[in-house]
Amino acid sequence: MRAAVLEVETPTFRTLSPGPERTSAWTRGHARDLRLVRPGQAPVQGIKGERGHGPPGTLSVRGDSVQSRIIRLYLFLSPSGNTLIILIDLVSGNRALCFRGWLAVTIGVLSLRPSDGRDLSGSRPNILLLMADDLGIGDVGCYGNNTIRTPNIDRLARDGVRLTQHIAAAALCTPSRAAFVTGRYPVRSGMVSSDGSRVLQWTGVAGGLPTDEITFAEILQGRGYTTGLIGKWHLGLNCESSTDHCHHPLHHGFDHFYGMPLSLMGDCAHWDMSEKRANLERRLHVLAQVLALAVLTVSAGKLTRLLSVSWAPAIGLTVGCVLSLAAASCVGTMIVHADCFLMRNHTITEQPMVFARTTALILKEVSSFVKRNQQGPFLLFVSFLHVHIPLVTTENFLGKSLHGLYGDNVQEMDWMVGQILDTLDTEGLTNSTLVYFTSDHGGSLEARQGNHQYGGWNGIYKGGKGMGGWEGGIRVPGIFRWPGVLPAGREVHEPTSLMDVFPTVVRLGGGEVPQDRVIDGLDLLPLLRGTAPHAQHDVLLHYCESFLHAARWFQQDRGALWKVHFQTPAFHPEGAGACYGRAVCPCSGDTVTRHDPPLLFDLSRDPSEAHALTPDTEPSFYHVMARVAQAVEGHRRTLRPVSLQLDTLSNSWRPWLQPCCAPFPLCWCSRDGDGP
Repeated sequence: MRAAVLEVETPTFRTLSPGPERTSAWTRGHARDLRLVRPGQAPVQGIKGERGHGPPGTLSVRGDSVQSRIIRLYLFLSPSGNTLIILIDLVSGNRALCFRGWLAVTIGVLSLRPSDGRDLSGSRPNILLLMADDLGIGDVGCYGNNTIRTPNIDRLARDGVRLTQHIAAAALCTPSRAAFVTGRYPVRSGMVSSDGSRVLQWTGVAGGLPTDEITFAEILQGRGYTTGLIGKWHLGLNCESSTDHCHHPLHHGFDHFYGMPLSLMGDCAHWDMSEKRANLERRLHVLAQVLALAVLTVSAGKLTRLLSVSWAPAIGLTVGCVLSLAAASCVGTMIVHADCFLMRNHTITEQPMVFARTTALILKEVSSFVKRNQQGPFLLFVSFLHVHIPLVTTENFLGKSLHGLYGDNVQEMDWMVGQILDTLDTEGLTNSTLVYFTSDHGGSLEARQGNHQYGGWNGIYKGGKGMGGWEGGIRVPGIFRWPGVLPAGREVHEPTSLMDVFPTVVRLGGGEVPQDRVIDGLDLLPLLRGTAPHAQHDVLLHYCESFLHAARWFQQDRGALWKVHFQTPAFHPEGAGACYGRAVCPCSGDTVTRHDPPLLFDLSRDPSEAHALTPDTEPSFYHVMARVAQAVEGHRRTLRPVSLQLDTLSNSWRPWLQPCCAPFPLCWCSRDGDGP
């Protein structure tokens, strides 16, 4: 414990009931500058801390200049982590002097909570990052939902700092996650496309997070952290063979990986809402029809002697037609085996996945990792498979919410968050662990079938998943908790980014932010602790694929948050709030509207982006446009040519890159009994 000053004026003590407080072993230490002050008398000098007296978790203090007088301080940390309870005994010989009472003081009194000016760089807490998949900001209780129960996420917010303008760097999984782990806009690393692919489509593709990109896990690994990723990766796997693992998490700084290299999909459960299967089936059926027509044409020509050819072309076309129909009938099964499997490090443990036990396996892996590394420090990134379709939910949660299967899945994920936090409590790691919760982007509005909505709700914000500029696709929950360091119940209403997590955790872990490249994230700690008056971001950019769709400017002197849209997707049907009939809205082409002049909104007054401003209605219109244009131009000057990892060339399935736990194509195994 750091040197401290406590002035106690007797006999005025506030008596508190000794509730079920928990002792904390880290309170054992020295208070070298403790002063006992009595009315009208000089402070008692020479008081020093001693160990070994009193119950566990106590600090005894002896007053050398008060002869036989002994002061014993018993220190207890409250469950919230915000209050230090001190039991003080004054004893002279065998007779108690003066008083015995309870004194509640804030941790800041004894410097157990760092002072506002304290530099926490290199403090090396454990770091637990929790990321939901496709969760809408309006699906969480602490962000305004009162019909889906999320008590554990809400508890994090009560005990920590809640960000109300937390922004994803992209509105889809792969680019958003690439930005999260690198602290850089995905356009810098090439983790975007220009032809509509948008995310990694298969496990067996060559695209992925480039090997020269630096992740926060890589930096902290070099600083002595044990690093782990459990859950969804979706940033690539192989480059040239099915075993080179060039994009694997273990090649990007993680010591341990357990989870899905790709992502959950509707195709994993043969849902009617299909990402790939339905389109492939349709193409194969069209191909079969074309081949069948060719067979009939060749056969008719042969029989009528209009074509002087052998029967070989007709036979070959017939074989092709039969193979196309056969492929169409089994492509769904092929996708399940090719993409829906679990790995532990470099070994496939379950192919395909057995969804009934996936949640239990994920939680078991998290618990095992924390227990193995309780001596710390560790960084654990838990990337939930929830709440992406097909909304895999265990029986205990089915039918429990008011919002169908989607609500059930959200409530199960919240329960998982609670189980993970309980593991920290059980292992005594709560106070030494920074916990962060977020979603990779907004909820999917197009995930609808009939009258059933299988995607998230983005609250008052316009748009959703896949929409590069509209707020509903990129505004996400952001919660940080670190008892005794971050103030409980604090809210931050200024722009922050998922990219900010990179420099924040790197500096806490004692690492250095790379200087050989542009890092777009900024250290959040001063803002979280309240030592910085404003967010460091004045401008944030919003890409859709490689196309810049929007930008925001935080004008600090006015407290105004401006949003400029250069182009927006055309919703379908007209007047709708999404691109129904498609998986996501497009980023370019005829179904995207380009705005000249750009659309302008004042999010500080119009967070729903319902009323576009004009030069006639907003005197600052041209000033805002000029400031944003200047920022965009400055940003573009920092971009360098890179290979686009998500374009079709790198994002097409290649059989030789397909991971398989048995001779290809017999990809089937179940080894998850071999867990750690």
